[in-house]
Amino acid sequence: MKQWSLLLAGLIVVGIAGMAGYRLQLQQTNAPQPLPTATDAAEDSVKAVVGQPRPAFELPDTDGKLRHIKEWDGQILAVNFWATWCEPCKVEVPEFIELQDAYRDAGVTFIGVAIDSKDNVTVFAEDFGINYPLLVGQQAAIDAARDYGNKAGALPYTVFVEPGGEVVYAHYGRIHQAEVEEILTVMLAAAAVPPLD
Repeated sequence: MKQWSLLLAGLIVVGIAGMAGYRLQLQQTNAPQPLPTATDAAEDSVKAVVGQPRPAFELPDTDGKLRHIKEWDGQILAVNFWATWCEPCKVEVPEFIELQDAYRDAGVTFIGVAIDSKDNVTVFAEDFGINYPLLVGQQAAIDAARDYGNKAGALPYTVFVEPGGEVVYAHYGRIHQAEVEEILTVMLAAAAVPPLD
C-alpha cells in the first residue's frame, strides 16, 4: 500500500508540473509581442530620410540673422544637431573644427544646429573657436532634427547631404572623426564623377 501511495504522489507531482509547464507555454504563445524599441524606431526614421531630398528649414545664426539651409546648396553638408549641455556633442566639436579646416576647400561645410539658447551657443562657440556656421533654435530646431530623421530626439545627431541635396547618411550619437573622414571621402569621390545623361 505504501508503494502505491508513493507512486500516486509521484504521479500527482508530475501532473502538476506538467500542467504548470503547459500553462507557461500557453501564456508565452498568447503573450503580446513586444513593441519596437526606441532603437528600432530610430533606425526606421533614419532609413526613411536617407535617399530623400534634404528637408528645408530656416533658423537664426548666433548673430540673429535668419539662415536657410538652401544657402549651402551645391556643397557637401554635415548637419550636426547638438546642444551645449550634451557631453558627447562637446567631444565632437573639436573634431568638427579640425575637419572643417581640412575639407573646406573641397566644398564641405559643417553646420551646427543647436537646440539651445543663443547666449549659451555664442559663449560655447567663442570658447571652442568654432569655424563653421551655427544655427540656433528651440522647438524649430527640434522640428528640423525630426524632419531629418531624428524621431527619437537623440543628441548628437549628424546627417550628411550630397551637393544635389540628397540625404546620404545619418548617424545617431557620437560620430568619430575617422568615420566622418570615411563618409566624406566616399561623398567627395561620388561628387567628382559627372552624372550620366
